[in-house]
Amino acid sequence: MLFVAVDIGGTFTDLVAFDQANQRLYSAKRLTTPDHLVDGILNCVNASGLALTEATQLIHGSTVAINTLIERKGARTALLVTKGTRDVYAIGRGNRPDAYNLFFTRPKPLAPRAAIYEIDERLLAGGVVRTPLDPADIEAAAKQIAAEGYEAVAVCFLHSYANVAHEEQASAILRRALGSRYVTASHEIMREYREYERISTTAVNAYIGPKVSGYVGSLEGSLRDSGFRGELSIMQSNGGVMSPEIAAKRPVMMMESGPVGGIIACAQVASALGHSNSISFDMGGTTAKASLVRDGMPAMAEGYYVGGYESGDPVMIPVVDVIEVGTGGGSIAWLDEVGALKVGPRSAGSSPGPICYGLGGEQPTITDANVVLGRLDPTTFLGGEMKLDLDAARRGIDEKIAKPLGLSMDAAARAIIDIAIAKMSLAVRQVSVEKGYDPRDFALVASGGAGPLHAVAIARELNIPTVVIPWFPSHFSALGMLLADERHDAVRTFPAPLDTLDFKALAGAVAELEGDLRSMARQAGAQIEIFLDLRYVGQEFNLSIPVTPQQIAAQDRVGIRAAFDELHQARYEHNAENEPVEMINLRLIARAPRAKPSMPTPGGSSAPARKRDAIMHAGPATSCDVYERDALAAGALIHGPALIQEYGSTTVVFPGDRCEVAATGELVIHLAK
Repeated sequence: MLFVAVDIGGTFTDLVAFDQANQRLYSAKRLTTPDHLVDGILNCVNASGLALTEATQLIHGSTVAINTLIERKGARTALLVTKGTRDVYAIGRGNRPDAYNLFFTRPKPLAPRAAIYEIDERLLAGGVVRTPLDPADIEAAAKQIAAEGYEAVAVCFLHSYANVAHEEQASAILRRALGSRYVTASHEIMREYREYERISTTAVNAYIGPKVSGYVGSLEGSLRDSGFRGELSIMQSNGGVMSPEIAAKRPVMMMESGPVGGIIACAQVASALGHSNSISFDMGGTTAKASLVRDGMPAMAEGYYVGGYESGDPVMIPVVDVIEVGTGGGSIAWLDEVGALKVGPRSAGSSPGPICYGLGGEQPTITDANVVLGRLDPTTFLGGEMKLDLDAARRGIDEKIAKPLGLSMDAAARAIIDIAIAKMSLAVRQVSVEKGYDPRDFALVASGGAGPLHAVAIARELNIPTVVIPWFPSHFSALGMLLADERHDAVRTFPAPLDTLDFKALAGAVAELEGDLRSMARQAGAQIEIFLDLRYVGQEFNLSIPVTPQQIAAQDRVGIRAAFDELHQARYEHNAENEPVEMINLRLIARAPRAKPSMPTPGGSSAPARKRDAIMHAGPATSCDVYERDALAAGALIHGPALIQEYGSTTVVFPGDRCEVAATGELVIHLAK
């Protein structure tokens, strides 16, 4: 069986494949093709030497969903709501995330007020019908929507999490009346209370739906035309995979489709090396991303805002907690209006790319700075498949940065790297220090084509003692997709005091959700995990507590309460054992394990292949040992300064630092104290 994973990034498209018969891994990297993303996938397949006709499964991660939303390139969207709630979407929450910004503005609704249609229906909080739905109202709204030319419709009625009947009826009428227009209802995505967030999530799903579903359909067609007859899976934001049919219906689940693959792989690699607590750091061509892993599990976001908390769109979906900054290998270095040096968030992308790519780029980037400093070898980039133009990079940095600032060319290149390190360190701080965790208690797992180049400098900035460079760092997100299981989530608002909770009704709700999840899973034998969202009475937010079917059957209020108090103590350093507790939501997760690839075995050499001058710190260049990673033996010990090269990436080991090759081939760098 041949499993293939493809990750489309802003600059490069990555492929990793696992042949289960001979336990062999294949990889390829090609420039992303923004005008027709599928071309980048097919270019990678051709470069790998594999045939799609032999592939059993292809797992795909893409930024098409999040880019469609952030760039505001989605469909014209209409919204149907309960009469009297037309302005909930615009009002949002009463908080002000950026309190000291005089120019702060709230996110602009994806459906303006003129596109919001009020329907005279009403459910009470418990799901009882107060005002029945009149089908004629929906038909009248459908005619107006068609006349106005809206391309997508979102339906979100008050309290529909408790009773889906009105939304089901309305969406069925809309689909009949509007033909091919995209229609989505809130209960099809989640059944959880909080009206503003539920409306926003449904509107986002409708807004990106036509483009994302069209992309998924185009991908399926192109793969089929290329001879692929296997099973296509799409990476989800929760760290699992789903079918194209579910992706087309719930495209909002693809928001962090690309980055989470690397985080899943980070958790597994770090745990295997004895680091149950780790920080995933992924630096690609356009952005850098950081995420926390505790006890071997990626942290999940407690409220996710696409585009950032200050002005992003809230969505109520399970998402691996990722902090992203606009600092990648292709991030452009530029001078602002007062002559200060800035790096990013603008990126050269794959076209025209950094100056050194020789594809027409004229703005100096982080990659150009690394070439000038000697940390990247112009002759062996991407295994020698892509030659870099050192002279052009030097001229670009000299003319655009060094001369205007009165610096030497080398000093200007160092300044670009230093600013990038400072920005990326802040992202790592956000997932650790700002969440109450000491980064010194974690290992930093670096991936992405540019991650190993900068990881040690970031770790030193935050006093992180250990850096791990996994196999295939420049393909790590794609590799993580091969390691991910199929996963589906379901939630149901189920308010009740814990002391009087009806466990028989709870068991019935569990059975209903489990049936829904098993119907979505393509593999038999999915494992079901049950969680209860609990909080002290009077609190606004809750904690998810894992429970077993046996606890539900035994009505184990004491054990569930004790688990909640314990988690509250661990999370917030206090609890209230004498305060009443209430349940808010029921959550289920279905996981279906998939075959996992085996990593390569280390080589048999411990000797450097050659030497190269590189600038490590302020001052002249240093003579560095250069190692070929594929040849390194398990247990090999490398003392900095050194450069460890492999296809798609280079690891920088600074003077005084020590790198050891693990028995399984990972590079483990111990920083000098």
